[in-house]
Amino acid sequence: MRHVDFSPLYRSTVGFDRLFTMLDSLGQPDQAQSYPPYNIERTGENAYRITMAVAGFDETELSIEAREHTLTVKGEKAEDKADEGQFLYRGIAKRAFERRFQLADHVEIRAASLKNGLLHIDLVREIPEAAKPRRIEIVSATSQAKQIEAQAH
Repeated sequence: MRHVDFSPLYRSTVGFDRLFTMLDSLGQPDQAQSYPPYNIERTGENAYRITMAVAGFDETELSIEAREHTLTVKGEKAEDKADEGQFLYRGIAKRAFERRFQLADHVEIRAASLKNGLLHIDLVREIPEAAKPRRIEIVSATSQAKQIEAQAH
C-alpha cells in the first residue's frame, strides 16, 4: 500500500490531527497481528466490552494501561520451572503479547476481570455536558431592539 501524505490537509482543518494519524497507521504491517484473539461487543447504548482469550495467563502476568486514547493490554508469561519436562507436542502458546486499541473521545475503562481464560474489559462512553449538543435560541435584531428600549424605561 502506498503512503498518502496528509500534510496539506493539516493546514485547512482543525482538530482532526488524530484522524489523520489513524488513517496513516492503517497501512503499517504491525496491524496484522492475530494473537490473542478478541471480541468487541456493545453491551448498552454507551457501554462496550472487549473480551480477549488469554488462556494460561493469570492476573499477575497481564497489565492493562490507558493513555492518550489508547488502551494497551500486555501479557508476559512468567517462567515456570514445572514446565521443564520433555514435550512431544507443544500447542499452547506461552508467548508474550501486546495488543493496542484506539479509544474514541470520552471513553473510560470501568472494570477488568479474568474468568475461565477470558479477559473482560468493560468500557463506557460518558460525554460531558459541555460537549453535548445544545439548542441555541435565535433572536432577531428587531426583537432585541424592543427589549433594550423596554429595559431603558
